[in-house]
Amino acid sequence: MTRKLFWTDPYQTTLATTVAWVDGAQVWLQDTIFYAFSGGQESDAGTVAAWPVLQAQTQGLDIVYTLPAEHGLQAGVAVQVEIDWPRRYRLMRLHFAAELTLETIYRDFAGVEKIGAHIAADKARIDFALPEPITPHLPAILAKVQGLIDADSAIISAFADEAQQRRYWEVAGYCQVPCGGTHLRRTAEVGRIALKRKNIGKGKERVEITLLEDGAC
Repeated sequence: MTRKLFWTDPYQTTLATTVAWVDGAQVWLQDTIFYAFSGGQESDAGTVAAWPVLQAQTQGLDIVYTLPAEHGLQAGVAVQVEIDWPRRYRLMRLHFAAELTLETIYRDFAGVEKIGAHIAADKARIDFALPEPITPHLPAILAKVQGLIDADSAIISAFADEAQQRRYWEVAGYCQVPCGGTHLRRTAEVGRIALKRKNIGKGKERVEITLLEDGAC
């Protein structure tokens, strides 16, 4: 099982670890800080032993990294892992902005159903099954979400079931949500956001979330 240090310290940008197993272009590591696509959050960008990671995939409780075929790594070799920190930090900020937007919409629209989500480095989106356009409600939703962000509350991220690697995030007094992504320490790190509605079909609504300013850890 790959030990996932991006959960214990999502702000760590470099790691010395060991190759656990190799199968052609695919490499498994004993420990990692390199997040793989899951729950709509895109994979990190970065390198293993200075080789670019072409793909990162979860495989049970492991993560497998695809490197260029000529990487030459073998099991037992010590390697350095590095991630693109500015990209990771934007993903973390947009991820949490999307989480707060989702929870706010759940509270404002009884019985709403989420049908999709994607967190990229330029924007996040959440898709819902809704019979009416969400546009008239966006200013109120944004005000509530920005208020939660500006409160600068601590974000707790921990295991609900360590054996099964199930995790959650929590803002005390607001909510606790199952999620295995990478999370910020405090809500104010998200910064200022904008919400935009996009029509993706009858009975379906998409809310796009963007950051209005760059953040610094």
